[in-house]
Amino acid sequence: MKLSRNFFIFSFLIILIFVFPLYKKTKNIFHTMVLHQEKNTENKNVETFLNPKDFITIKNNVIQLYISKKGGDVVRVELLKFKDKLHSNKNLKLLDITHDFIYQANSGLIGINGIDDFKNNQRPLYTILPMKDQLFQNQQTIIVPMKFVSDSGVTYIKTFTLKKNAYFINVEYKIINNTNQSLNLSTFNQLKQSINSTNPKKIQKKNLALRAFRGTAYSTDQYKYKKYDFEEIKKNNNIQICTKTGWIAMLQQYFISAWIPKTQYQQYINTKYLGNNIASISFQSEPIIINAKDTVILNSVLWLGPEQQDTMETIAPYLNMTVDYGFLWFLSQPLFKVLQTINFFLGNWGCSIIAITFIMKLAMYPISKIQYRSMYRIKQLQPKIHSIKKKYAHDQQKITEKIIHLYKKENINPLSGLLPILIQMPLFLALYYMLMNSVELRHAPFFLWIEDLSDKDPFYFLPICLAVTMLFTQNNTSDNFGSSTDKKEKFIQYLPLMFIFLFLWFPSGLVLYYIVNNLISIVQQKIIFNNLKNNP
Repeated sequence: MKLSRNFFIFSFLIILIFVFPLYKKTKNIFHTMVLHQEKNTENKNVETFLNPKDFITIKNNVIQLYISKKGGDVVRVELLKFKDKLHSNKNLKLLDITHDFIYQANSGLIGINGIDDFKNNQRPLYTILPMKDQLFQNQQTIIVPMKFVSDSGVTYIKTFTLKKNAYFINVEYKIINNTNQSLNLSTFNQLKQSINSTNPKKIQKKNLALRAFRGTAYSTDQYKYKKYDFEEIKKNNNIQICTKTGWIAMLQQYFISAWIPKTQYQQYINTKYLGNNIASISFQSEPIIINAKDTVILNSVLWLGPEQQDTMETIAPYLNMTVDYGFLWFLSQPLFKVLQTINFFLGNWGCSIIAITFIMKLAMYPISKIQYRSMYRIKQLQPKIHSIKKKYAHDQQKITEKIIHLYKKENINPLSGLLPILIQMPLFLALYYMLMNSVELRHAPFFLWIEDLSDKDPFYFLPICLAVTMLFTQNNTSDNFGSSTDKKEKFIQYLPLMFIFLFLWFPSGLVLYYIVNNLISIVQQKIIFNNLKNNP
């Protein structure tokens, strides 16, 4: 089998995988726009601004949280190390309230003696106690306590603890039952978000690429990690799961919010459509009995920030799996570890991509050598194959039988040329998922005009370079194996032009990988072909 045909198969698979989803994505974007036009009054009851008197702010060096005094919910989060777009001075807002979008992290106490009635928006109004900024376990720590005393005399102290460099915050309830009656209540942690927004760029990048997942996720005793789409929640196909351990989350490209209960009580995970185009996922504990004159402390952790795999893994088991590497996560995760290690020494993600490409090509060199040797031997048999075709011109079945017999006689496997494709394609896709969903590459510069390896080349120079390397690969193949007048071979000659348009919108980091991959392939071909000619 000729290299050009292998190249055609590889190219066709890429086009099939990346171009086909474009229709669905365009359809979804259009649906979002129409939905907003039809329901432009859905969120008119949602507060569109934050009154400074109604909330407090907690801030470390990486995150700033806005916490409502009513209920103690986190209603806005700014990520201080991330901008909303390249060259912007505005911090990225992960949680927020606008006229058409809401994204919040709620927590409270519900049940028979609970103080939070989420359904009727009856929430306790907390009094802010003196804030503490102190060293705790050798880390600068901010502690913000909020106090509420019920009519029956029960004291509730809700404390937020935020450490330096941390994207997670500890939320503690201290319940002091000063009464002579026992209390029956449950903890409640919820994430809620608008399903659609008029500004899709707020949520994730839009380009000719596989869409990053946006929706909910959870981990339980039974499932390490499971995703659940917003649209399923809107259809009221809700989940209800009982678990002892786990977490709930809302995902989007690069960023995540997650609640992790830190109690010994049984938890119930629920999803729900709240109306007004808002979906939610929540944790609710089993009923907790607090005896008279007793004090109970209940903790949970809230992660609000980038999908930092190494750190998230220490916060909760399997939380690092929320980085959406798709069905090839088992390849993408180790690839990222290697890329991360290389970047530790090189300090440039673009150079690290070049380095990992060299490593991958060197690892695959023995397989490529087998492929080219098989192709070379098939080329040597071309005169005999032409004789068979001429002799049995009117019997296609006989031609096939004779050619197969010839391959067996010469101990040649014509399918061996497909082996590199079968290996390279999953690696290519795994690298694609990694580049698209690793927050470390968001706004990561390379050299000169490439200022964001996770986005397209603004001047489209790299896709043109890619097409040139593909032409060189084709010419190198023709020089060593001869050209063909077959129509399919002629069509393949125009594939580089097709790939220019296909890769115009691809992440520049991926295009860089493909360019380097082609350049190394050209060199490897030259070396292998020269060796075969000298030592057939």
